[in-house]
Amino acid sequence: MPAKVYTDKDASLSILKNKTLAVLGFGSQGHAHALNLKESGLNVIIGLYEGSKSIAVARERGFTVYSTAEAVRRADVIFVAVPDTKQPAAYVKDIAPNLTKGKTLLFSHGFAIHFKTVVPPKNVDVILVAPKGPGHIVRRQFTEGKGVPALIAVYQNPSKQAKKVALAWAKGIGGTRAGVIETSFKEETETDLFGEQTVLCGGASALVQAGYETLIEAGYQPEMAYFECLHELKLIVDLMNEAGISGMRFSISETAKWGDVSVGPKIIDASVKKRMKAALKDIQSGKFARGWVAEYKGGYKKYNALMKKGEKHPIEKVGARLRSMMPWMKKRSVKGVQAAY
Repeated sequence: MPAKVYTDKDASLSILKNKTLAVLGFGSQGHAHALNLKESGLNVIIGLYEGSKSIAVARERGFTVYSTAEAVRRADVIFVAVPDTKQPAAYVKDIAPNLTKGKTLLFSHGFAIHFKTVVPPKNVDVILVAPKGPGHIVRRQFTEGKGVPALIAVYQNPSKQAKKVALAWAKGIGGTRAGVIETSFKEETETDLFGEQTVLCGGASALVQAGYETLIEAGYQPEMAYFECLHELKLIVDLMNEAGISGMRFSISETAKWGDVSVGPKIIDASVKKRMKAALKDIQSGKFARGWVAEYKGGYKKYNALMKKGEKHPIEKVGARLRSMMPWMKKRSVKGVQAAY
């Protein structure tokens, strides 16, 4: 049975009208939520740690900025828009001491709550509003009068108003213009991690690198390997995104279609699905979360080593050179792209 889709008619901003909404962090999602909510007529303040580079940016956009602790103290609804790894320390230092009965904690990803790196008191509502798009798209769609689909979830509901608040927040950022689906913290967190690890990031990166290496080892030019295994991937993904897998197949040649349906399943075969299930089990059991928590508590040693190894892969050098020949493409530096707090 398809999930119920909530739209504008199912949500009311009135429940947030006389409340103070704090956005902790002014990075990708933080700035988009804050600006959209403000333009929806709601009272938004920003909470940032002392010395944050985002303080000046938030003030330039017309917000009153407080310390994280003071923002939590002043607010009725608190959006924890800081990275998963920074949430536990921020919670202990600034959020928990200023949480009082009746406040609402809001997250855009369920990791900290589901895996209990943050354990809120029972007398506050805990909700999730997760747009299915990066912050700049959430912002741009809103300014164009449209919206990005979003997920909502309720983890704790002592006020009996948590779902209404989640729907109102989703409406305030434009989500109900597109459609909102209810999930749970568990489902959102586990499916999100699975997608990142096995398909969207880990799976796609490993597939691209393996294809590139296979062509290079067979004696083909690096430029040809890059075009065929990385550059053209966007064309295919865009077609899938716009019309599904069948729609993508409609747009490619018969030769490409035959290669897709006859060879693809031999590459991504039952053994891959078996390893995907093992990865999912590690997520469900908390093994992945425990390992990630240990990694960032230990100073990111393995993480940094693996990231550096990836940056040194030959595909990066040839890719940088070829992208310089593509003036239509937005160029990005790999430095300093972490979400700001």
